[in-house]
Amino acid sequence: MSQTVERALSILEFLADEPKSLTQVAEHLGVHKSTASRLLQTVEAQGFVRHDAQYVYRLGPRLLDLAFRTLAVMDVRSVAAPHLRRLGELTAQTVHLGALDGGEVMYVDKHEGSQSVRMYSRIGKAAPLHCTGVAKAILAFRPEEERRALAERITYTPYTKRTFTTPAAFLAELDKIRVRGFAIDDREHEDYIHCVAAPIRSPDGSVSHGLSISTTTMSLSRKQLLDLVPLLLETASTIEKELG
Repeated sequence: MSQTVERALSILEFLADEPKSLTQVAEHLGVHKSTASRLLQTVEAQGFVRHDAQYVYRLGPRLLDLAFRTLAVMDVRSVAAPHLRRLGELTAQTVHLGALDGGEVMYVDKHEGSQSVRMYSRIGKAAPLHCTGVAKAILAFRPEEERRALAERITYTPYTKRTFTTPAAFLAELDKIRVRGFAIDDREHEDYIHCVAAPIRSPDGSVSHGLSISTTTMSLSRKQLLDLVPLLLETASTIEKELG
């Protein structure tokens, strides 16, 4: 770890108990006050630290934001885990839990199906926003302004001939999902993979997570996949109830 990063992290830990002066921070780090001041300015610029009129430093709101977001993801994952496993066992297909984080949708949990073909996805990997069921299921139920902003910044990589390639087409698809209540990835990311996905609503009604069932076109036909939607929606609803 670089010395600068180590010192910056040490500052955050040092301020965790109570606010400290510049002199105290410098003494804690064993550096001149000018060096401590530069380090504090750097972490303060990112919102991790703030100071008052007397230049007494305390932890900033960015740390709380990161902590709450991390706890939210961990809480949903722990609640959803047994339901992912049950859904995967009932359907024999691969089940994903996705989470919106900073404009990206990440796979945060996965139950591999009993089919022989393995999915490209892995926990911690980003799901392409414009061509995966779990991402579309989440984005469709975000506020309109946010949906439009995300649609405009996407790089519309055409993974298959079915991939949405323009903001207008993608937004129209999200509108259909809102009406239908679930998303479909109709071989948009991989030619032989399709999936259905449902939003998971938080207690406040917002949607930051989604649940999907993915399979190969050789394992299930489109009709057979759509036949799993009621079970998918029931599972999402169960998770929502347990979240409160």
